[in-house]
Amino acid sequence: MSPIAVIDFETTGLSPAHGARATEVAIVLLQGGQVVDRFDSLMQTGAWIPAFITQLTGITNAMVATAPEAAVVMHDAARFVGNAPMVAHNAAFDRKFWQAELARADLPAPQPFACTVLLSRRLHPQAPNHQLGGLMDFHGLPRTGTAHRALADAEMAAALLAHQQRELRQRWGITEPNHALLMALQRCTKSAIGPLLARWTEQAP
Repeated sequence: MSPIAVIDFETTGLSPAHGARATEVAIVLLQGGQVVDRFDSLMQTGAWIPAFITQLTGITNAMVATAPEAAVVMHDAARFVGNAPMVAHNAAFDRKFWQAELARADLPAPQPFACTVLLSRRLHPQAPNHQLGGLMDFHGLPRTGTAHRALADAEMAAALLAHQQRELRQRWGITEPNHALLMALQRCTKSAIGPLLARWTEQAP
């Protein structure tokens, strides 16, 4: 199975459209349900980190002041990802920062994004919530590192994705639950999930 890049950003705010910038990025390459490589870095953008963000993430203005410049980090991140499609937990958030920070570095962002939140809502609507930590607890998966740091959150999102892929294999007999299936699954309505997965199983070699 081709690798999938699971990404997480820490940022100064909610949206690059409102001036927020990334402070940290982490990417975990997942292949066949196994982590095969990792990338993570703080990044210097010149944007001020508000106190409440520091309280949440532990990332300070002093820490990013000595970090590599954002353009350097994003060139390295783009090389690391290559042509791999991407996944994030709450992908609408991370996709915006991926695209915005790459654009600032004059780099394209062609990768499609799948979202483990949307996948969880389709596959496990009975979960008490679809926050990353809550889903790790719901599935009995270990929490790793410090929450709201990019690498820890990317590691947990990758573990959640591997669990979702494993369930698609075991429950539905899908031998290769690849990124194309994830994209189709997150777009379909709840009532269409069964027929979609049945068709995918029938089409498998």
